[in-house]
Amino acid sequence: MSILLFIVILSVLVLVHEAGHFFTARWIGAQVEEFGVGFPPRAWSFVRKGVRYSLNWIPLGGFVKIRGESGDGRNDPLSFSSKPAWKRLVVLSAGVIMNFVLAAFLLAIGFMVGVPQAIESNLSSSAIVRERAIAVVQVAEGSAAALAGVQFGDEVASIDGAMFESAEEARTYIQAHLESEMQVTVKRGEEYFTYPMTATELEAADNARVLGIGLATSGVVSYPWYLAPIEGVKSAAFLTKEVVLAFYGLLKNLVVHQEVAVDLSGPIGIAVMTGEVAKLGFVYLLYFAALLSINLAVINFIPFPALDGGRALFVIIEKIKGSPVHEKFEATAHTVGFALLMILVVLVTYRDLVRFGGDILSVFK
Repeated sequence: MSILLFIVILSVLVLVHEAGHFFTARWIGAQVEEFGVGFPPRAWSFVRKGVRYSLNWIPLGGFVKIRGESGDGRNDPLSFSSKPAWKRLVVLSAGVIMNFVLAAFLLAIGFMVGVPQAIESNLSSSAIVRERAIAVVQVAEGSAAALAGVQFGDEVASIDGAMFESAEEARTYIQAHLESEMQVTVKRGEEYFTYPMTATELEAADNARVLGIGLATSGVVSYPWYLAPIEGVKSAAFLTKEVVLAFYGLLKNLVVHQEVAVDLSGPIGIAVMTGEVAKLGFVYLLYFAALLSINLAVINFIPFPALDGGRALFVIIEKIKGSPVHEKFEATAHTVGFALLMILVVLVTYRDLVRFGGDILSVFK
């Protein structure tokens, strides 16, 4: 089921992306030669109105082949390259836009059903909150909480028998009892565990005495059906900003410090995570799919050859210099870019195999 879920989610995300290119290419009058589900070798296909629709053996997404997309056929009226720059940019941006729309749609469904999240003080008055809890959102390595056995995702049920309405109240109580042993009771799934612990000095907290747990007031938040789409768009915009900042930080560290400061995952890593998220429930899977859709959008619009952003960059360069980039140079750039991306995928996949090891087999049992 984990493998099937991964294939279904990835296929939907990529097909929605490619559908954006497909419909806008036809709208500007460029000839779409093939719309493929999966990647070659081809298993089955048919032709309708000049477009070949194919089903391919590698079930990891899909593709759209547009005449002249690599810069050739500038004098062919059906070629992508012959169209005005603004129309080509519309087609190249359409996939990214569709991924954002899909993410907003999935999040809107989530907000109709109810999404587990941290409850902020500025939460809309229209929000419906249920199942309030004090969630453990961070456990510092080597801290008293970590050594006692507290885990990320636990819910604090009580401390020394006292129950609290918010994370702020719990933090205030902890601060007042840092010198004494505390009995912290947490809920994990349907089970309760009580851990005795005493605050200790922690280097990560500037040698202050702490338990080493980050707390947040959480709950299942939903909205009326007519407000859920608005919240979906707002949440998708927030996630897009966070993903862009994360990629900026990744590239900055790679250039400045020659190191990767975050964990990267390829198809295998994402498949494993899909299986883990699916265990948490339908809403978590929706949120995960929305996050993947936004990641796909952001990655595709990086100005690197073979990606949508790279193709858009060539269009912009053409507009600035007043003449097209030589078609052989553009085609070569995209071919080399694609080869480099495939090498990156292989390296990240190998890293996934090393990192997850036997967990991969256990997830897919």
